[in-house]
Amino acid sequence: MKSKQRFSDIKAMTEDQLGDEVLKLKKEQFNLRFQRATGQLENTSRVRVVRREIARAKTIAAQKRDAAKK
Repeated sequence: MKSKQRFSDIKAMTEDQLGDEVLKLKKEQFNLRFQRATGQLENTSRVRVVRREIARAKTIAAQKRDAAKK
């Protein structure tokens, strides 16, 4: 249920907002990787969730770019 809510939020964003979201998620991904390397990461599943959210945001941004070209 939570992922469907997140998906609809991402889908409602503009291309600029999606770019900012991807940047924010990439920073979070970097921090999670750093925490995992130092043994401080408690919620290891968050790495997978963030990676998939990045992919979703990039996919929707590409779809919006393609739709704007037509």
